[in-house]
Amino acid sequence: MKWSSTRKDNVSELLLPSPNVAAACFRVPTHAGLIAKVPSTHAPRILMLYGSLRERSYSKLLTLEAARLLEAMGAEVKVFDPLDLPQPDGAPDTHPKVKELRELATWSEGMVWCSPERHGAMTGILKSQIDWIPLSVGAVRPTQGKTLAVMEVSGGSQSFNAVNQMRILGRWMRMLTIPNQSSVAKAFLEFDDAGRMKPSAYYDRVVDVMEELVKFTLLTRDVAPYLVDRYSERKESAEELSKRVNQKSI
Repeated sequence: MKWSSTRKDNVSELLLPSPNVAAACFRVPTHAGLIAKVPSTHAPRILMLYGSLRERSYSKLLTLEAARLLEAMGAEVKVFDPLDLPQPDGAPDTHPKVKELRELATWSEGMVWCSPERHGAMTGILKSQIDWIPLSVGAVRPTQGKTLAVMEVSGGSQSFNAVNQMRILGRWMRMLTIPNQSSVAKAFLEFDDAGRMKPSAYYDRVVDVMEELVKFTLLTRDVAPYLVDRYSERKESAEELSKRVNQKSI
């Protein structure tokens, strides 16, 4: 992917608001930086994660329903099966399921996270998947600048605890979490015996969320490096940045 920029690499120190600012690293944001020289033409690549291992998992059913919508909108979709994924730090990162998840995270341009709400929170099954995705590989953040949509299902009244938690995680992973979201209450009433979602306002909201995700992915995927290019990190060397974001010693 290529992106254009007309950044001023040599801003005069006379124009800086403070001597604290390093002139060599200061950039003036420009509209030109948000225009891709060669826009991507391939289908948006979306990775979907769900947070339950039950045989009739409503978070999985909702994820698969959303996957059908994304494919109808022209996206290439891959759904990760969390079965047999070890707990974080319970196996080496060479474990086949860990490698599969990390390769899919690198492949993707956007993600959908869908979790049941359990005890007022997202499930550990979904959190474990996110925890296996590294914050950094060297000085590179695999999820940085990628889009994210969040959804949840609950067995009782509508709640937003899980999606709110996932939004916090998305920010921590430096993802671009879209404004819309889906929360399906009493999920056991919303799917038929074949596992397909019934017509409802909940279903319409899922359509809204997936449509928004595709739009934001198309809008940002070619200029993500520009959007997440930070002054403070330009001041650091790659080695210093790697040390700061490396989580292995924690």
